[in-house]
Amino acid sequence: MKRRDLLKAVLPATLLAAGVPGLARAANPAANAGPLVRARVRPGAAGWPSAAEWDGLQRATGGRLMKLESPFAGCGAPDSAACRALLRNIDNPYFIGDTPALTQSSGWQDAWVSRPSAYAVAAHSASDVAAAVNFARLHKLRLVVKGGGHSYKGGSNAPDSLLVWTRAMNRVEMIEAFVAQGGAASEAQPAVSIGAGAMWSDAYAEVTTRGGRYVQGGGCTTVGVPGLVQGGGFSNFSKRYGTAAASLIEAEVVTADGQVRIANRHVNPDLFWALKGGGGGTFGVVTRVTLRTHALPEFFGAAFGEITAHSNEALRTLIDRFLAFYLDHLFNPHWGEQVSLRDGKRLRISMVFQGLDGAQARAVWAPFLDWVRADPNYTLKEPNFVAVPARQFWNADFYAKHAPGWMVRDDRPGTSNDHAVWAGDREQAGIYWHGYQSTWLPASLLTDAGRARLTERLFDACQQWDVELHFNKGLAGAPDAALAAARETATHPGVIDAFCLAIIAGGGKAAYPGMPGRDVDEEEARARGKAIRGAMDSLRQAAPGAGAYVSESDYFEANWQQTYWGSNYPRLLGIKRRYDPDGLFTVRHGVGSEDWSEDGFTRKA
Repeated sequence: MKRRDLLKAVLPATLLAAGVPGLARAANPAANAGPLVRARVRPGAAGWPSAAEWDGLQRATGGRLMKLESPFAGCGAPDSAACRALLRNIDNPYFIGDTPALTQSSGWQDAWVSRPSAYAVAAHSASDVAAAVNFARLHKLRLVVKGGGHSYKGGSNAPDSLLVWTRAMNRVEMIEAFVAQGGAASEAQPAVSIGAGAMWSDAYAEVTTRGGRYVQGGGCTTVGVPGLVQGGGFSNFSKRYGTAAASLIEAEVVTADGQVRIANRHVNPDLFWALKGGGGGTFGVVTRVTLRTHALPEFFGAAFGEITAHSNEALRTLIDRFLAFYLDHLFNPHWGEQVSLRDGKRLRISMVFQGLDGAQARAVWAPFLDWVRADPNYTLKEPNFVAVPARQFWNADFYAKHAPGWMVRDDRPGTSNDHAVWAGDREQAGIYWHGYQSTWLPASLLTDAGRARLTERLFDACQQWDVELHFNKGLAGAPDAALAAARETATHPGVIDAFCLAIIAGGGKAAYPGMPGRDVDEEEARARGKAIRGAMDSLRQAAPGAGAYVSESDYFEANWQQTYWGSNYPRLLGIKRRYDPDGLFTVRHGVGSEDWSEDGFTRKA
């Protein structure tokens, strides 16, 4: 197809006829940039597109442009049938994801609240995405990208913007022998191609339940696939398979100049590297990812239990003994997920395992549990060890028959049978965050001297707020191949030496603006946020300067460039300025966002 014919497919004819500058393709995307945009245009301001221009975008996208408003705008009568139906579904993350004007979190105290864009393009193809990108660039609009909409920091949320909504681009296709563009036949490997709007429930259903393979993805089934990959991406079993970013073989991406590009290690290798952990919504709109797949073990499984300490000294001893036990018995590719310190006295076990059956998993824990049972300073809620055929791990039909309540289906009429969520994750639907902190803890803290320091810091932190240790979100203890692949990503290098990611967070019930019954006690929310920060300040004393996981971290992080990417940041910034010199893709604490105001509408001097 000739270049002008392609442009006709994605741009309004009126723009082409006008000979708009900046449309010529160049080897260097920066060559397409004109004078730097100093301010984005808001509705009602000079330069906001006319009705005719919006109609042009409507035609260019095949009628997929929609004007957005909050679904709660129709709840003037809270007792109406429509409003009751809306409130009935607001704790269903699939419903939230299917509503372009909503985000999976409803906001963050003193940070952001979920407000819809002015317009959205419900993209069905890369050409739809390109049309939206070109339109936003030419009209100086704020552009937002939403797949799963799970950004805790509001990255898929911006009022007065144009939204690229990729939900319908959800095709998942397994490929027996994939060769990246520009690669040799000898590089062929089993892979899966996943569209921009697919969630991990879609991917696991096709790859694992039906295909008998494993793809490294997210623990929460409603998270969008490309967003997780661009953030780095951890799953239940990262200690065995590494990160989702490291599993990326190839991406299709629409860059700021409106071009549809392929990025892999042969073609646009710098962009490819940046997409592997450089942050979602930062370098372009990813329209498709191709990830390597792996053979399944015989079993995946889980272990649940709880230990209550009857004194502070007993809790200190429990923390120390568990850390020693973890180092000797769990610090390996078999074990993932978390333990948490709750209410300043309990250690809750919520771990998963792979490659072991239930009896083998129980045997691993026997020495530690025998010690707990023998000590009257503790009460043990006996752990439950459950192993299931790995192929059934994300199969809601299997759990409905064998373990009712473990997974909760999207129960709306006509929805996909593959769409279910872990029961414990559903509580985050619509959550209004009070605070969220994370830090990687290096494996050196598991040694004798380090463990004493870490024990004291964990004890002090959990007296202020609950602390979660996510072992699958640190790669120390993973196989050499997984570590080597992670080193080739843009994720903070500290993840390699971290045995876990510590998370301290909390929030309240859904509080979307305009929502009937929305009741935010701001004073209480701020107090809770302060307590969360205080707890993390205590814990960070064990490992000052450790990095944090960009997708699960503090909205107010001051030193975010170093905290999220460490020594990788200068390289990322150079790639950003090459592919997006005008900062079209600007998200909270994304690469290059230091050039823009808090709301992303004004470039700093």
